[in-house]
Amino acid sequence: MTAAPSDLASSSASIGSLAEEYRLAQSAVEEALARIRGGTEEERAQLQAEAAGLAQMHKKLLAGRLDIVLLGEISTGKSALINALIGRPVAEVDVRGGWTRQVREVPWEGTRYMVPGLDRSQVVLVDTPGLNEVGGELREKMACEAAQRADLVLFVVKGDLNETEYRALLALVALHKPLLVVLNKIDLYTPPQRQRLLAVLREERLRDLVPPESVVPTAADPMEREYILQLPHGQEQIERRKPPPDVAELKARILQVLDREGPVLLALNAALFSADSDDRIAALRVTLRENRAQQVIWSYAVLKGIAVALNPLPVVDVLGGSAMDVAMVGTLGAIYGLPIRRAAAAQLVASLAGAASLTTAGIVASWGMSWGASLLKGLSLGKTTVLTAAPQALSAAFGSYIVGQTARYYFEHGGSWGGQTPRAVARQILAKTDRQSVYDHLRQAIQERLTFNPHGRSGK
Repeated sequence: MTAAPSDLASSSASIGSLAEEYRLAQSAVEEALARIRGGTEEERAQLQAEAAGLAQMHKKLLAGRLDIVLLGEISTGKSALINALIGRPVAEVDVRGGWTRQVREVPWEGTRYMVPGLDRSQVVLVDTPGLNEVGGELREKMACEAAQRADLVLFVVKGDLNETEYRALLALVALHKPLLVVLNKIDLYTPPQRQRLLAVLREERLRDLVPPESVVPTAADPMEREYILQLPHGQEQIERRKPPPDVAELKARILQVLDREGPVLLALNAALFSADSDDRIAALRVTLRENRAQQVIWSYAVLKGIAVALNPLPVVDVLGGSAMDVAMVGTLGAIYGLPIRRAAAAQLVASLAGAASLTTAGIVASWGMSWGASLLKGLSLGKTTVLTAAPQALSAAFGSYIVGQTARYYFEHGGSWGGQTPRAVARQILAKTDRQSVYDHLRQAIQERLTFNPHGRSGK
């Protein structure tokens, strides 16, 4: 039968749309990889596993490889199910249960399925270790990671769901993965029992999780049965034989899903995987930058306090401390990937210091103490340096701490105040600051430095 022109146009549009979705999925994975490569050395080191997963996903997309991952508790028959689907023994099966110790991949060549436009595409069955195995936490983690990369998940059970299986299914549904629940070992039940068990799963346990047609019965490795053989002369002989695997319904359902959604599954899975990776990359980057920024702020605050306190020259001590604030702001900008020139950093420090000092009496007192101590040094020709060291150091360090936290906010928001003014941001930071805790931390750090500083002890 020849397709009508409208049918051909619709088919061409569908293929074009699919190609666009596929291209966008590839771009999403490539951009996530580029974000990792463009990070700092520390970020790249901590994101090695993430980068490897993205690289594997990119390779999967280019090859058109569809991964069908089998998950389930131990002794549900996942390995036997792979053998039955393939049609020959390719996965080890052991009566003890928990035999699969690692993730194993087996090409499923018998499907003859191919992603349109990708002549090297293939379907791969992925066997995973059993969930809830004693001492198998690492293997369970491996299974879950395989599920995150899967294009289709077969969740294998051998009866009604227990609590562990139900929780695992909820987690899989949250991943938005195409999911088939396989009720394996149905040969252990009588026909009425099978019907009742399927009804319970489809209509009760999984009613809001998967469609009824996605709960499929199988007998991957049936138990031996007794057969009565009719011999010549009317004689009968009882013989025990193993029935052939019964996986036809599951195989048909898998192929139906692949024929209808195969390329879309690949594109959707890659897009979701890259989006999850982006979230993890962003979260790690925020954490690393936050930790580094806090270290810089505390370090510069303490060093500024000591430098200001031990400088015997009036005015120069405070101005020197301001120069350290400028250096701190420049370092924070580099941490957040926003390099800032020294002149711009100085201007930012001036605006931050002014905003902070005009918003609270505490900061006014802090800056006033620094300038007052500096004036006292000048009147005494530097002889009061030892007397003024501790209070001046503490006040200068606290002011630097507030400037640093306000600058951190600025850089965290991409070099902007997020629609606010520097004054409003400084006010918010001051309101959230546990001043006594900060003072205690700074006091201890400064005292330790002064104690081990020979100039601090001698007052020189």
